[in-house]
Amino acid sequence: QVQLVESGGGLVQPGGSLRLSCAASGLIYSMYIMGWYRQAPGKQRDLVASITSGGFTNYADSVKGRFTISRDNAKNTVYLEMNNLKFEAAAVYYCNARRPVPNSNQYWGQGTQVTVSS
Repeated sequence: QVQLVESGGGLVQPGGSLRLSCAASGLIYSMYIMGWYRQAPGKQRDLVASITSGGFTNYADSVKGRFTISRDNAKNTVYLEMNNLKFEAAAVYYCNARRPVPNSNQYWGQGTQVTVSS
């Protein structure tokens, strides 16, 4: 059974930093593109960043230069380093795993809350 377990969310002031982690199990980790999505209340779930097993990354324009996604294939873990957080970054952040083939299954974590408040 595939499990994605996020951690690292919390309360941070504007301009602050947080590091999210997502530990994956039950899948062949190296075969999956790992991603972080976020969903604010009343809004759709949007891609924040993704990373292939080879380390190619993709970022939403709104986070480029401030967020960094990375993965440790030996630990089956993906990270999201978030710097200079803005109020609009407040959301539930979800870890996602998907294979780079059409119509394949994708998996989601349970989400971790990020709150940005002064």
